[in-house]
Amino acid sequence: MKKLFTTPMISAVLAVMVALLVGITSGRAEKIKIEKLDDLPEHTYTLKIKAADLFENDAELMKLAKAVEKDLLADLDKYDIQDKTTLKDFYGRLGTVALLEERWDDYLKLLEKRRMLEDKEAARLTTGLFGQSVIKAKRSGGNFEKMLKAEYQKAVTPLPYDIVVDDLEGAKGQSEIITENLLIGIINEQIQPILDKSNGEISQDVATRLVSMNYMTRMYLPYKHIVTEVLSAYLDAHKVVKPDIWAKREVTLTKKDKAKPVVIGIWDSGVDMPIFAQEKVAFVNKKEKLNGKDDDDNGYVDDLHGIAYDIDSYKIPEPLYPLEDTGMDRKELQFLMKGLTDLTSNIDSKESGELKKMLGSLGPDEVKPFIEGISAYGNHSHGTHVAGIAARGNAYARILAARLSFDHRMIPPKPTVEAARRDSVMMVEVVQYFKDNNVRVVNMSWGNSMEEIESALEANGVSNADERKALTREIFEIEKGGLLKAIKEAPEILFITSAGNSDNDVNFEEYIPSSFDLPNIMSIGAVDQAGDETNFTSFGKVDVYANGFEVMSYVPGGDQMALSGTSMSSPNVTNLAGKLFAMNPKLKPADVRMLIEEAADEKKAGDRVVKLINPQKSMELLKKM
Repeated sequence: MKKLFTTPMISAVLAVMVALLVGITSGRAEKIKIEKLDDLPEHTYTLKIKAADLFENDAELMKLAKAVEKDLLADLDKYDIQDKTTLKDFYGRLGTVALLEERWDDYLKLLEKRRMLEDKEAARLTTGLFGQSVIKAKRSGGNFEKMLKAEYQKAVTPLPYDIVVDDLEGAKGQSEIITENLLIGIINEQIQPILDKSNGEISQDVATRLVSMNYMTRMYLPYKHIVTEVLSAYLDAHKVVKPDIWAKREVTLTKKDKAKPVVIGIWDSGVDMPIFAQEKVAFVNKKEKLNGKDDDDNGYVDDLHGIAYDIDSYKIPEPLYPLEDTGMDRKELQFLMKGLTDLTSNIDSKESGELKKMLGSLGPDEVKPFIEGISAYGNHSHGTHVAGIAARGNAYARILAARLSFDHRMIPPKPTVEAARRDSVMMVEVVQYFKDNNVRVVNMSWGNSMEEIESALEANGVSNADERKALTREIFEIEKGGLLKAIKEAPEILFITSAGNSDNDVNFEEYIPSSFDLPNIMSIGAVDQAGDETNFTSFGKVDVYANGFEVMSYVPGGDQMALSGTSMSSPNVTNLAGKLFAMNPKLKPADVRMLIEEAADEKKAGDRVVKLINPQKSMELLKKM
């Protein structure tokens, strides 16, 4: 299903698994080339016990783990996978099995292979450090816990702080979040329902999650305090704030600049428009009033500042995602979100301290309301945060909101062909509204993929792998077709979209809209305050990069909060595009793309070139045109 590209959300608690894993492969002369994720075969497994019982049943756990390993090895033997991220994922899944079986040499040999596939220097330096330390401690023959701490310190201490700081801060935060109760709660609320609906049949993705969670309870959780202690000491010893390159690149437009108002579309989860109306940067439909009527007869009720659609893609007047069914009020959820953000950014705050206490005492039955509450607040606040970034420093911005509703539940609604058709119609209607109201640039900090749809189908009981795969493709193509058509038929509008937060190739995994190759759409990656590529940003089709790390902006109610994600990098580019259009309304999308891309500063990220936006240079280039 469609998802927002903000991080960290609660799913980040599982990200630490990836750093522990690496696997093995065999050789074969001729292989079938795989150029997109959907071309790989589906594999399913049958689990005859409750998912949580795997924590106590070693025989069933290893039976499942070996079945997954067999299929992964067969696929690596048969297919030539043209994607580093997928290969790393395969190696990670196999590595879990190797660690469970204490095949230390396999792990260490292939840890190096995984690192060789890594383009991001920070990830290459930090991947597998804990697993590597576990093996050395096991082989030492001394007191395991004492030796593990010593080996982990040896691995962490020489790391270059300026390169790995963001990754280590995230790892420390995750170590403080993950508990066995949290994992059991996720299993009970997300995975067990799949087993119940499918008579025990699960996909390889779900099977791998179960195997990984069980490894974590056996080896990581009993010693996670070592990770926290070592990383805390390392981070405290350095405490060097990375330089912020963005402030000196900033461009501010005031009334003295004599520019023209520019309508900026925020196609997102909804916007708290009174914030922007108060700052006089809100779009206003002068033919409409807030009276529960369609005054201008355009098909939308109360579209004073924009339009909204619900989770089923039907028109509604409410501009913000609701919080009524969470059991917590906005301030309480805002407090929890800030705590989660601070915790994963190594910020010692009142909020992060309270969150650690809460997570430490959280029972399995309390996991669902906690995760769903945080997710609901994410939906509630996301669009407002994005809009604040897009409007920052631009007195000529006119924010027009188009609410696209996202689900916050652990088990999402079942995707259907009928729903996909409504989505497709909605997308065409929204873009037409943008055209009718002279929108020049639209921000889209969200995306969808085949994997998201297939996971939602499995969660809702579509257990037959072939049926699920075919239905996924049908639904995906309908949604993709509607969105592609809408954007293609609006050549006068520049669409700015987030690449994604999955550290993957958006083309290989068919992310939409970031994989679209159209002249009026730009895909944006995320770097941090120093211009270094973040560990979460996706790649592949990325036109330029912008700051997506702890970006400060509004949340509903008027407070400000720092959030991270490609969701935050994208509106930074939208902000620049809006200022360029304001300074010269005659510019076309191709002109603005040129002004942004030609003025960008280039730096290397592995084999790839990262192009960092430079607003001041773009403005200077505009003056020379």
